[in-house]
Amino acid sequence: MSEPERIFVTIAMDFSDEILVELREISPRLHIERHFPAVPLDVITRTEVLYTTGYYPQPEQAPKLRWIQMNTAGMNHALEHGIVQAEDIIVTSTSGIHATNMAHYSLMMMLMFNYQMRQAFELQRKAEWPEHPHQQFLPVDMDRQTVGIVGYGSIGRELARLCASMGMTVLASKRDLSNTAEVNAFAMPNTGDPMGDIPDRIYPADTVASMAKDCDYLVVTTPQTATTEHLISEEVFEAMKDSAVLVSVSRGAIVDEKALVTALSSGQIGGAALDVFEEEPLPNTSPLWNLDNVIITPHLSGFTRDYHDKAALVFKENLRRYLENRPLLNQLDRAKGY
Repeated sequence: MSEPERIFVTIAMDFSDEILVELREISPRLHIERHFPAVPLDVITRTEVLYTTGYYPQPEQAPKLRWIQMNTAGMNHALEHGIVQAEDIIVTSTSGIHATNMAHYSLMMMLMFNYQMRQAFELQRKAEWPEHPHQQFLPVDMDRQTVGIVGYGSIGRELARLCASMGMTVLASKRDLSNTAEVNAFAMPNTGDPMGDIPDRIYPADTVASMAKDCDYLVVTTPQTATTEHLISEEVFEAMKDSAVLVSVSRGAIVDEKALVTALSSGQIGGAALDVFEEEPLPNTSPLWNLDNVIITPHLSGFTRDYHDKAALVFKENLRRYLENRPLLNQLDRAKGY
């Protein structure tokens, strides 16, 4: 009996030597090479599996390519490449590895606004002790507040778990209400809400404004697609409480920034914590920089010192599934755009 054909795997990113050893130990069928930042043409020509952090060959350059594993959770930036649109090529993401740190970031921002830490930092900068601190700083108990999570994927589910453990009321919106369980999605151990049981109520994606009116915090974790662009619109801001805080961590284009600036500057909403923007880097001319009810961070909520190790966990599991002809985790649904 002839031996199974070897599978040529190209790693187009800076995985460590230790990770490469672990990948090669999965099966002797895997021929794994790292080529970063450039992939030679003769290498991509024979590649069947490509792990990439931003390199996408032309379809004619990669006739044997069957699977692209991306190094990111979001797929919107990759959809413009022809090879990603090829129906005979599987595309997968690292969705799920960011859930813990992005949920922690979101909760941190909720707490910072509740405890008015921006004001506290300003007093510290001026070396000023307020005359009546207990009157100026009056947080509301978290278990008396409501969080609305826009997009109930891995990030939203982990945030829901954390907020529920604090006694908060949890609301969520989701594109498909027919099945709240996560299927063929990667999740870090002991995280999230696999069956979708935590939210007190789940709303259809097109009724975010209805959900927003009851929320003290509205956290945006939904993927960017044609249907979610400017999903957080003037209508949503009009529905929100004037004390409510927006936390945006997924993609900037989901929030209508012009409407957001109006809502923040007019006092229509209480504040915003923004990690993502319609244009990045955020131009220094943006009025968001000058608003005293905004916290800005440079698209950092999804990163961690252990990013490569976590990403390798997804790739290892998917390699095993690929060898066994089982469905891969985090597959791109081209109809949905994520």
